[in-house]
Amino acid sequence: MEVSVHLQEPSKRRPRPADDKLVFGRVFSDHMFLVDFKEGKQWQDARIVPYGPLSLDPAAMVLHYGQGIFEGLKAYRWANGEIWLFRPEQNCARFNRSAQRMCMPEIDPAFHLRAIEQLVTVDREWVPHSVGSSLYIRPTMIAVEPHLGVRPACDYLCYTITGPVGAYYAEGFNPVKIYVSEGYVRTVRGGVGEAKTMANYASSLYAAELAKKKGYTQVLWLDGVENRYVEEVGTSNIFFRIGDELVTPPLGGSILPGITRDSVIQLAKHWGIKVCERRIAIDEVIESIGSGAVQEIFASGTAAVISPVGEIAYKEKSYRIADGKVGEWALKLYEEILGIQYGEKEDPFGWMRRADAGR
Repeated sequence: MEVSVHLQEPSKRRPRPADDKLVFGRVFSDHMFLVDFKEGKQWQDARIVPYGPLSLDPAAMVLHYGQGIFEGLKAYRWANGEIWLFRPEQNCARFNRSAQRMCMPEIDPAFHLRAIEQLVTVDREWVPHSVGSSLYIRPTMIAVEPHLGVRPACDYLCYTITGPVGAYYAEGFNPVKIYVSEGYVRTVRGGVGEAKTMANYASSLYAAELAKKKGYTQVLWLDGVENRYVEEVGTSNIFFRIGDELVTPPLGGSILPGITRDSVIQLAKHWGIKVCERRIAIDEVIESIGSGAVQEIFASGTAAVISPVGEIAYKEKSYRIADGKVGEWALKLYEEILGIQYGEKEDPFGWMRRADAGR
């Protein structure tokens, strides 16, 4: 399937903010990619058009039954001006896994990736020039069939928007404070926690707002059955350095399989660090902080890459980790992943893919 391109008129193009003025998720590029799925006709009418509002019927099933998924990845400008993507094949594969879980149609990953690359190339001037800033890419699929009745929709819209971004957290790479949620859970095993669907984020909002009112950046989620085992932090995966071992909760259906999480695990093993994917109780975390066994805690995700944790609040008591400083492994992983993403370090795993290779 070919992608038709309809460029925005030069006089209507948006002003691009300076790199040092970027915030996350507020400004969007000039164009977007769309493709429609019609029952019996499959995917059709792939197009890149000027960025603008979507037209939805008030009975569109995504608005009533939540059939919607999305992805998040970034494009990086290297010093030589080339534009590169970080592990985009993994995003396209996870997009389809989310689609399967939400009873939505899959989209050919090779075609999807080519369309994303074409969109990035069209808006390549929107890719920031400074290290630490990037072009955020948000592929999305929603159910658009107008129908009231609980069943999978027949018609869907897949679209992608982009926008230049700076740091995700106001703290930048400085350690953040996280709050352990006891009364609320993000998801449960057997639910949709492993899919990147809107419902997971909606369910997290209330607890996140409570945490922010208490002065914390994110919520540390516990499992939804025993309310005992650590699962995720905010919108990221979580890691603990306990002694000389890197510990992270295992994927079991309630945790999103993060691409940065997988990158951290691969890099750590590559460096000879022992990595253990196991269940870790919040009581063990607190006890290990008290004994000094926990040397550092950090989160991983596309938006912030690596986010060090300097303090945890549990049962209304705060615990500082390593005097609230950035840990050695968190810093090394952050610098290594950024170095690979911006073409400044060797890419031993072949993670980077050039987006504008056809120019």
